[in-house]
Amino acid sequence: MTALLEARDLAIGHGRRVVAEGISLALKAGRVLCLLGPNGGGKTTLLRTLLGLIPPLSGTVRLSGEDLRGLPRREVALRLAYVPQAAPGGFAFPAREVVAMGRAARLPLLAAPGRRDREAAEAALARLGIAHLADRPVTELSGGERQLVLIARALAQEAACLVLDEPTASLDFGNQALVLRQIRALAARDGLGVLMTTHHPDHAFLVADAAAVLHRGGLDGPAPPEAIVTPARLRAAYGVETVIGTVETPEGPRRVCAPVVAGGMAATPPR
Repeated sequence: MTALLEARDLAIGHGRRVVAEGISLALKAGRVLCLLGPNGGGKTTLLRTLLGLIPPLSGTVRLSGEDLRGLPRREVALRLAYVPQAAPGGFAFPAREVVAMGRAARLPLLAAPGRRDREAAEAALARLGIAHLADRPVTELSGGERQLVLIARALAQEAACLVLDEPTASLDFGNQALVLRQIRALAARDGLGVLMTTHHPDHAFLVADAAAVLHRGGLDGPAPPEAIVTPARLRAAYGVETVIGTVETPEGPRRVCAPVVAGGMAATPPR
């Protein structure tokens, strides 16, 4: 199966400054790849390079086997959708209008959304279980609801691959669970390829098929989350000690990760 999104021996950075190099990864349909790494490690630079917003310093990015550099931006938008951290701005657009903005790549220049575009927007809202928010101004929604609206906007593009930059940033515990549940469903139920960044190693255990850590100028992984989210690798990336164990949940055993707190003490997860 051809990867939806692939990096081959990629070097990323700004101008002549190399942030990281030797990066190779492949994202296939129905899979979630979780990208971890410390602040300043290059995660956002990598995403922007994979999206074609900044050029690679060397190496290639491929979409469905084709070199990203040879694809028109409209074609890139038809294959690859991006969900930023930032919520919609101060304009009180109804949620359905924000979602319909995802159809822009499929419209002629200056054309207004038609019936097919409105249907796609409504379908995206329903797919994420937020159809009841369609008429609500986005400025009146909770952080989790706004994040789901942004994901719905990306779905309305009808791209096969989603790139999400810290989709749970600044969300409370309940809204994090809400967004993560939908991310897992988009891959498992709808067959999309999902690349997401996060600062929470636990998220890799929760939703990812593979994980990778970007730090010290290189990429560790991708590999199964259990192989990447380890005390040694987290110590190397973040400079903190962690404990990892297993807890029983209604859905079966689940791996969890906890940092060691000040004084060298940490709660020991059940095994």
